[in-house]
Amino acid sequence: MPDGSISSPYHPPLSQVLETLGSHVLTAAYAPGGEAITLGEPIVHDPDDPLDERPGCVLLAVGSRVAGQDTHDLVRRAARLDYHAVVVKDRGADLGPLIDTAKDAGIALLIAPQRIPWRQLDALLTAAIAGPGAATTTYSTVAIGDLFALANAIAATIGGATTIEDPQGNVLGYSNIPGQEIDEIRRLGILGRKTPQRPTNRSEYTHVFRAGGPVRFDSLGPGHMRRLATAVRAGAQLLGFIWLLDGEPPVVPGAMRLLDDAGRIAALHLLRARNPSNPQRWHSSETLRALLDGTASESAAAVRLSLPASSPVTIVAFAPAGPMAEPGTTLASIVDLISLSCEAWHPQAVCTTAGGRVYALLPVPPGTPAARLVRVATGAADTVRKSTRLALHAGIGPVVEGLGEVPSSSRLAERVLRVLAETAGTSVAVATDEQVRSRVALLDLAERGGVADGRLLRPVRTMLDHDRAHSTTHSVTLLAYFDAFGEAAKAAAELSVHENTLRYRVRRLQELFDVDLADPTERLVIWLQLRLLRLRGEL
Repeated sequence: MPDGSISSPYHPPLSQVLETLGSHVLTAAYAPGGEAITLGEPIVHDPDDPLDERPGCVLLAVGSRVAGQDTHDLVRRAARLDYHAVVVKDRGADLGPLIDTAKDAGIALLIAPQRIPWRQLDALLTAAIAGPGAATTTYSTVAIGDLFALANAIAATIGGATTIEDPQGNVLGYSNIPGQEIDEIRRLGILGRKTPQRPTNRSEYTHVFRAGGPVRFDSLGPGHMRRLATAVRAGAQLLGFIWLLDGEPPVVPGAMRLLDDAGRIAALHLLRARNPSNPQRWHSSETLRALLDGTASESAAAVRLSLPASSPVTIVAFAPAGPMAEPGTTLASIVDLISLSCEAWHPQAVCTTAGGRVYALLPVPPGTPAARLVRVATGAADTVRKSTRLALHAGIGPVVEGLGEVPSSSRLAERVLRVLAETAGTSVAVATDEQVRSRVALLDLAERGGVADGRLLRPVRTMLDHDRAHSTTHSVTLLAYFDAFGEAAKAAAELSVHENTLRYRVRRLQELFDVDLADPTERLVIWLQLRLLRLRGEL
């Protein structure tokens, strides 16, 4: 019971705040004495206003530039006024000089991604720093990470049965308040812990994702109640969705505003829910994902990964060799296995998932032969196959000199995966970009319009038109003939026809389409164009 005495404000340690928010929201570029320093409330600073004394607080340096002298001066002033931390945006500039300034001043320097709005960062920091009982809304009284309790709090406040889902529609938490109506779709979602498949799912989720706030959906008929929904984000990162049923009794007046508030609070909970038992591995994984998609600068990534920015590294991209029923679940089940294999190669190896693939960043000591990297990737793929019976392809990108070149290594690793998908079928396959360089070059030609209709030779274009109109296979026959270097027996075996039949078809297509096989340049170009068409799945 309150005793009427004045209690001191709750100031959590920096390590707790960073663990709660995760690297999608905040990371420490420098912290004096480690991460044991405590943080008070965040203070938004306008560059045109004087800086007030706020001991222990966190200064949000709105409008600052990492390389600007005024930002260095602001960090020093904040330290003199006993602020414990300054937050700046990662806009791609070199953080080194500003880190040195923070070290000299004895103040923590925290980095936020460029795409997260200052207003949302302020709200998330406020929620992460607020102590027990310091809630500003009913939702804030829920312990961070308890998604079932949060769903109940939202349902009680707004007046409708609530679910909290991840971006793939998996149900992470749901309310169970007596007397609140649910429909059959909600019941199936709770039982299966995933939104059931319906024809309107894609359009509804896309609408919620693109909306700037909560949206309403009318009933689509019997067994389908009215719904309110909002996307939950941390900056540009989609964390999940909140869905709320509007049945009997109906939701309260102002439900849309209350749901908007719930979405902001839910972001903190979902950030914690994404954070597994090993927070450092999770933070590194999020940093690699940001580095791959270009939202983390080289210097910020170096700080977060504890790697020199100039470290030689390579990207290995892993993808299932066959189709997956539940891609998100499948990748989540194998990323830890791949991480363990890669960490055995180098303790600072990092793995993450994105776009249906697992990406591994491997530091590469100078002089390491490519065969060693192939063995590492093969070992990881074999571990997954033995543990889950899932065959993987692994594409190894080139070794690049520095974290800033990671996206280029990743792009080539992805091209290797595409080549393996075409040539290796559903078996385990591992290759470097150099081992399949010719096929990668074909991909580049295809992406640059090398088989655009306007560039096809007339014999190729008329052959394709004839095959489509008459269901013939002249183009396939000619490609097999070229691939066999003109050996009729080998090409015939590939097509499962008699050798004489193959020779007749080649003579016939020369007559029909004016193909000059005596011209080496024409042979080369026709072969190349047919190979590119095969690569694009058009042959």
